Amino acid sequence: MRKERRTAVVRTLLPIGLGGVLPAALQAETAVDSGDTAWVLTASALVLMMTLPGLALFYGGLVRSKNVLNVLMQCYISAGIVGLLWILIGYSLAFSGGGPVIGDLAKIGLRGVTIDSTVENFATPPRHIPEYVYAMFQAMFAVITPALILGAIAERMRFSAWTLFLTLWFLFVYCPIAHMVWSAEGWIFKSGAIDFAGGLVVHMSSGFSALAAALVLGARRGYGREPLPPHNLPLCLTGAGLLWTGWFGFNAGSALSASGLAALAFTNTNTATATAVVAWVLLEWLHRGKPTALGAATAAVAGLVAITPACGNVSPLGAIGVGLGVTFISYFALTWLKPTLGYDDSLDVFGVHALGGAWGALASGIFATTLGSGIESNWQQIGVQLRGIVFVAVFAPVVTLVLLWITRLILGSLRVADEEEVEGLDFSQHGESAYTV
Repeated sequence: MRKERRTAVVRTLLPIGLGGVLPAALQAETAVDSGDTAWVLTASALVLMMTLPGLALFYGGLVRSKNVLNVLMQCYISAGIVGLLWILIGYSLAFSGGGPVIGDLAKIGLRGVTIDSTVENFATPPRHIPEYVYAMFQAMFAVITPALILGAIAERMRFSAWTLFLTLWFLFVYCPIAHMVWSAEGWIFKSGAIDFAGGLVVHMSSGFSALAAALVLGARRGYGREPLPPHNLPLCLTGAGLLWTGWFGFNAGSALSASGLAALAFTNTNTATATAVVAWVLLEWLHRGKPTALGAATAAVAGLVAITPACGNVSPLGAIGVGLGVTFISYFALTWLKPTLGYDDSLDVFGVHALGGAWGALASGIFATTLGSGIESNWQQIGVQLRGIVFVAVFAPVVTLVLLWITRLILGSLRVADEEEVEGLDFSQHGESAYTV
């Protein structure tokens, strides 16, 4: 009976990943587990590496040479602003009590958190990590999420507008969604939705917001009339490789323990990504006659995105299904949907992160071997997943539109002047150049 009761508890909490913990409610007086602590500290550093330098190099290689420093600087300022706001107020809004939509201010400035504060996770038997470690692991998720948006507005947004918008978006989009999905008080969490490491919170929130931002800013000068090729594909592939490596911290670290669950998430992360790369290369080969390095890098990111919400709840064979599915969805979005609708999502954030994240969240129900709390079938889980998907797909872009309007109202303009765009944002926004002759 005791074993059955323990198994039931694990079955209830396992699908939720890092959302299965609410630090304010799960303080424990037992000793810190050094193995779990060491792993989550390492995973935190890997997740930061995804932004700096992973995402910075990936995006930087995809833009033109006159804009590469601007993209890198946008990533750096994202790490700075969000890293500071997370300590001051973000962690409290996301993970401290509150109601179904947003947390309270009990943890503002990490008030009440000490070196003796611990967080109990959902491993069996129970393990514990310091709350400081948990807070910083979550901080790295918060850092990369808004930085993903900049791929859609690259090469045309004023740096001042980006910094203000970034601040507002973090507070009014990221923190509420993180609370709703990952806090024990959040309504999406209580519904039993599976989001092991951030399909809803990270990828859908940023991806749908990115499309809204791209539409508001409008297309780059010359878009659709002249080629706007990546300036450095080796840089792009290097960034993609760093993302692939860092993603093991992103997904396997979300187990919050050095455990079998972390091993499963690690295995599924690599399996789905490898599947996406192979399938994309074959599909592109058949469709266009040649496989491209850009396609392979894009496929890797798409596979990583899609497996993120599902990595702790599907089998390795299910991970293959996730990787195959996102290949066709994202390839269709980039080769048909985007050209047909004509929106200038500069670096394909919507097609990869929004649609890939939505597929991963849905696939979490389709292929789940461990279901959410109180859910008895995959069909029932799919319905729960769909509610979360629809909410984020509406909430994130609608609030983003409001925040862009506020940013424009305060600063007067979101976009650089035409002559500044022609000159390049490296010089017009920072007075520097990435390459000297």
